[in-house]
Formats: sequence, structure tokens, C-alpha cells
Amino acid sequence: MKKGIIGKKLGMTQIFDEKGNVIPVTLIEAGPCVVAQKKTVENDGYEAIQLAYQDAKEKHLTKAEVGHFKKAGLKPMKHLKEFRLEDCSAYEAGSVVTVETFVEGEKVDITGITKGRGYTGSIVRWNHHVLRMTHGTGPIHREVGSMGPNSTPSRVYKNKKMAGQYGNEQVTILNLTAVKIDAEKNLIAVKGAVPGSRGGIVFIRDSVKA
Repeated sequence: MKKGIIGKKLGMTQIFDEKGNVIPVTLIEAGPCVVAQKKTVENDGYEAIQLAYQDAKEKHLTKAEVGHFKKAGLKPMKHLKEFRLEDCSAYEAGSVVTVETFVEGEKVDITGITKGRGYTGSIVRWNHHVLRMTHGTGPIHREVGSMGPNSTPSRVYKNKKMAGQYGNEQVTILNLTAVKIDAEKNLIAVKGAVPGSRGGIVFIRDSVKA
């Protein structure tokens, strides 16, 4: 990874390219972020930078977080994220990272928390099929069915696809294209969908497969 930034998903829209083709894009307000801490091999055993995003009130943070920002000489901020970069020499504590770090046409990887959909059955959660709606099936059209194992091993195997919490998990989408960048408004338009709801925090980095 060579660069990264924290952003907020604003929603989806569409833009047109020079040929008039419609491109569905997700708008992200990326940065500006402040380097809250720079980690080095000598002190921490590895190289990384810790970015802070969005101002926050001191009363909404823990004492440890407030002390962390005061040590860096920064005002309290809401979100912290560490990025392990190949070269951190260009960054120092207090440096500002903006959306201009990225260029149009570049491939990026974006991480976010998907929308939470509550407790759902296996049909919604895992796309299992419904039993045939014929006479005799009974009121079990949407049940999971057999769990598989018999008296040996007398237990359900781990990772069995069953009902449970659906969504609200961290997901990374790889190789998305940064179609347009607006440095004045701190906006980056990414082709395709990005995990999470409007207003959700996302982490953008240059693609590892680019």
C-alpha cells in the first residue's frame, strides 16, 4: 500500500464520459485527514501512519483518546485509522492528507461496514431455496432442514449456513476505479457500489492488484 485516506459515503449518482456513456458512481467525501501519529521501525517495529478524520467534542472521547491527540498537538477528532504504507518518509505528525493524493483513473480498494439487516432466516441470508408449495409439504416451506450429521459426530459442523445476523460486517471491495476527483470539495467519485449506508465511514487505499 502506498497511500490511504478516510472518507464518508455520500450516496450514488451517475456521470457521463466523453462518449456519452452513463457511469454509475458512488460519491465519497474523502478527507482532509490529519496524521495523528507516525510509527517507525525503531519505536514500533513497523512503519505506518495513523490518520484522524472529522472534528469531535472532547466530551465524546475517552481520556486515552483525548491524551493521544493532545500529545500530537491536535484537536480531538472522531475517527482514527492506521495505514501501513511502503514508504512513510513523506509524512509527519500534523501533516494533512487530502483527496489529491489520488488521481483520476486510478484503481482503489474501499473498506466499509455493510448495512445491518437484523436477524434473518437462511433464505434471505444465504439464498437457500424454498420448499415446493405443494400439498403435504406442511408449514415448513422456509425452514433450514436437516443439519447433516447423525449420531456420529452428534453435533452440527462449524460454519453451517443457518439463520442469524445478516449484514453489519466489514467488507472490502477491490479494484474500483476513481472516475473523478474534485479537490475543492474533497470529493472522489468511484465507479460502482461501495459497502455501507449514506453517511457511513469508509477507508480508501490504492489497489493492491493494480
